[in-house]
Amino acid sequence: MSAIDLQRPVGLEALEKRLELDLLWLGQPPKAWMPSSEAEGADVLDVAVVGAGLCGLVTLAALRKIGIFNARAYDRSPAGSEGPWITYARMETLRTRKEAVGPALGIPSLTFRAWFEAQFGAEAYLAMDLIPRPMWMDYLVWYRRVLALDVVNETALTRLDIRPDGLLSLELENADGVETVLARRVVLATGLDGLGAPTMPAVASRVSSRFVCHGADLIDMALLKGKRVAVVGAGASAMDNAAAALEAGAARVDIFVRRADIPRIDKFTGIGSQGMTHGYLGLPDADKWTYMVAGERAQIPPPRHSVLRVTRHANAHFHLASPVEDLVERDGAVDVVTPKGRYGADLVIFATGFSVDFSARPEFSALDDKILLWRDAYTPPAGWEHAGIAATPYLGPAFEFQPKPGLDPQTAAAISRISCFAYPAVPSHGKITSGIPSISEGAARLATGLARSLFVEDRAWHLDRFMTFETPELFGDEWTDADTYEDILRG
Repeated sequence: MSAIDLQRPVGLEALEKRLELDLLWLGQPPKAWMPSSEAEGADVLDVAVVGAGLCGLVTLAALRKIGIFNARAYDRSPAGSEGPWITYARMETLRTRKEAVGPALGIPSLTFRAWFEAQFGAEAYLAMDLIPRPMWMDYLVWYRRVLALDVVNETALTRLDIRPDGLLSLELENADGVETVLARRVVLATGLDGLGAPTMPAVASRVSSRFVCHGADLIDMALLKGKRVAVVGAGASAMDNAAAALEAGAARVDIFVRRADIPRIDKFTGIGSQGMTHGYLGLPDADKWTYMVAGERAQIPPPRHSVLRVTRHANAHFHLASPVEDLVERDGAVDVVTPKGRYGADLVIFATGFSVDFSARPEFSALDDKILLWRDAYTPPAGWEHAGIAATPYLGPAFEFQPKPGLDPQTAAAISRISCFAYPAVPSHGKITSGIPSISEGAARLATGLARSLFVEDRAWHLDRFMTFETPELFGDEWTDADTYEDILRG
C-alpha cells in the first residue's frame, strides 16, 4: 500500500472529518462582515437564489466561502431531485470527463472523486469510465448536506418584482400557500430553460398535443413499449431520448436529422482551457459573437457512446437530410413527413433545445423589456446574424443584468441587482455556466462580484465602523520611553 493510499479517507464519515479539517486549515468559514437588513419588520436576505441544482448549490457554497451567510435557495422540486439528473435527463452517464472537479471550489475533499473513493475505493474510480448519472445526484445531495446549505424545497417562484426602495420581492408558492421574501440581490440559477422555455418548431402544433413532446418533458418511457417513436434532432438529448425509448421496448425509433450529416467536432471542448475559462470575459463583443455563432453553426456533436447506445438496436433508424416538413394525424397516430417520405409514429419527441423568452415565464414579467439583450448591445456583420444568441441577456462582469437605456435610475439600479447564473449567461461569460467543468470558477466570479457590489452599497456603514473602531492593539505598558523629560533633567 502506497503512502498516498494510507492518506485516503475510508468511508464518508472519515471523508467528512477530513473535509472539516480542510476547512479549518483554510480558515473556513470566514467571519461574517455584512450588516443585517430589515424592511417592514421582516428580515431581508442578502442573496436569494432561485434554483438549487448544480448552479444554485455552488452559488450558496461560494457565497459562504467569502462570508456571505444570509443567503438561501428556493427550488420547486422535492429534496434530492433538483435539476435534470433524475428527472428528464436520460443519459446513462454524465458527458463530462470524470476528472472535472465541478463545484468543489478548490477543496479536494469536496470533489466527486473524494466522495466516490471514500465509499468504493481508488481502484473502482480508475476503472470507472464516466460518472453514472444517478450517482452524480447522490453526490450533490451529500454536497448540500456537508456544507449545510440553506435550501427550501417544493417552493416555486411565482413573481419577481422590483420595489420602490430598491429591494427585490420574491413571491413564493408552496403547499402552505404564498409568501413574500425580500432580498437585496437575486441570483437566477435556473438551468437550461432558466429564462424561457423548451423550443419546438411550428410544425409540432399541427397535430394534437398527445402526439408530441419535448425532450425535456417528463416522459414515462415504459408506456412506449411496442410503440413507434420519432425523435427530431441530432444532439446528445436526441440520442438519449432515442436510446431510452429503445431500451423501454419501443417497436421502432426513427431519428430525423435536418443536416446531411451528424456533427462530429466539438469545438468548445477541443479548445477548452483555463485561458478560455478566465479570458473569454475580456474579449471584445465581436469576438464573443464569432465564437458563439460559429459554435452554434458547427453544433456540438453527441458523445460517441450516446450514439452507440442507439445504434446497438436493430430497430433504430437514422434519417439524414430529413427536416420534418409536416405532421399529419392518421388512424390514431401521426405521419412524419420529410423530403424523403412519410413515416408513421405514435409519439414525436422534439429534442430541439431551449429559447430565452421572458414572455414565456410569467414570474419574470416585471423584467420583460427592461433587460439589455445582445441584440440591443451588438449588431453583427451581414451573414452572422443569429436570433437565438441575440435574445440572450447582455450581462455585466458579475453575471448581473444590464438595464435597457431609458429606464428611470431607480429601476435601472434594481435590474443590475439580479444575476443570471444559468445557461443563458454563456454568450457573455463563455461556457462557464453550461456544465460541470468550470462551474467553480463561475461561482467564484459571481460571489466576488456580489460581495463587491454589496460592500460598495454599504460603504457608509463600513466607513463608519472604520472611523469608530477603537479597540486597542497596544495598552501603553508594553515599553518604556528612554527619553522622557524627567530622565533628561536627571541626566
